[in-house]
Amino acid sequence: MIVVTIIGLLAVIAVTNFMLARDTSRLNVIKRNLRDIDSAKEQLALERRLPEGAPVMDVSDLSEYLRGGRLTQVLQETYEPNPVGTPPTATLPAGVKLREYGPGATIPAP
Repeated sequence: MIVVTIIGLLAVIAVTNFMLARDTSRLNVIKRNLRDIDSAKEQLALERRLPEGAPVMDVSDLSEYLRGGRLTQVLQETYEPNPVGTPPTATLPAGVKLREYGPGATIPAP
């Protein structure tokens, strides 16, 4: 009985650590995507001589400046590139919590 209890406690600790590591990894991918979007916006602005505050309508406008032409989706999050000179943001889907960000929360660029 004691052995089963110890194994149960170890399993709970392992599953909790796995879930924490998974969420950390997902959040790191989202933050990397935000950095890539910001870099792509800067390249777009330099190439097209866009002024500070010029709108960037969609992430697809930046595809030629992104590695592989697209971003890695993690949780069906939505990316908003925002105008040139303004950091991009990512919005989590409703019902999805990621670490300190609640469902539907906006994650700012790092």
